[in-house]
Amino acid sequence: MARASDTRPVAFFDSGVGGLPYLEVAKRLMPGERYVYLCDSAGFPYGQKDRQAVRDLVLSAVGMLVKKTTPKALVVACNTATQIALAELRAAHPELPIVGTVPAVKPAALSSRSRVIGVVATARAVADPYLSDLAARFAPDCTVIRRGEPELVDFVEKRYMDSNRAQRLDAIRPAVLALAQANADAIVLACTHFLFLANEFAELAGPGIRIVDSRDGVASQLRRVLAAGPGIRKGRSHGHDEFWYTGSDADGTRFAPFAARFGLTLAGCIAR
Repeated sequence: MARASDTRPVAFFDSGVGGLPYLEVAKRLMPGERYVYLCDSAGFPYGQKDRQAVRDLVLSAVGMLVKKTTPKALVVACNTATQIALAELRAAHPELPIVGTVPAVKPAALSSRSRVIGVVATARAVADPYLSDLAARFAPDCTVIRRGEPELVDFVEKRYMDSNRAQRLDAIRPAVLALAQANADAIVLACTHFLFLANEFAELAGPGIRIVDSRDGVASQLRRVLAAGPGIRKGRSHGHDEFWYTGSDADGTRFAPFAARFGLTLAGCIAR
């Protein structure tokens, strides 16, 4: 039987700050839960590393997070980490319900009239067979145009908080214009970092291009997993939601504004 009194936190994990918009949706959907977030800044960026390196980083960071916080569920709020290491994570933590993050190719294909879909992600994610399998399963009659945008990941991680609207629009302009010229009428934000720029993507793309992401789908899946297992706490949480990071204590200064924006307490560094 699900136990709604289970006070263990729900954990979110990403290579950087990209998973925070996913945590934000989950908090709105399930405000009674307590949340912890781990940013693997020591391993960032995942999107430019080979598969084995990413797998090792993910297993190491999640292992530390589980040991430190003993979560009742985990969301891998990183498309690259999900594509490469989800199966290994589940094997390493069989007692822990784990929800991955999948590029929203299916809803994009369902809404597309031009049958051309753009996918913007990390360089590793766009090259991975996982995305090819998704396209074959859910968009077999669509042209799927992939764009790896490592500079955009770096922009969000290191410059977003100090940027203005014009700078954010300039950062996404090459991707949006290229996909619009290719007649795409849906753009999938397939890196969690890009959710910080969802409004700018929508503004620059215009009303004829739908911007698609998986935030709502991931939060709904998390709710189903919790309801079927450890339970969902009702009401509002009375505990502090925490932001942890790997790397060094000096990184805390950079992450403090992100933690504050999403209502998290900067908890400190988990040494790798």
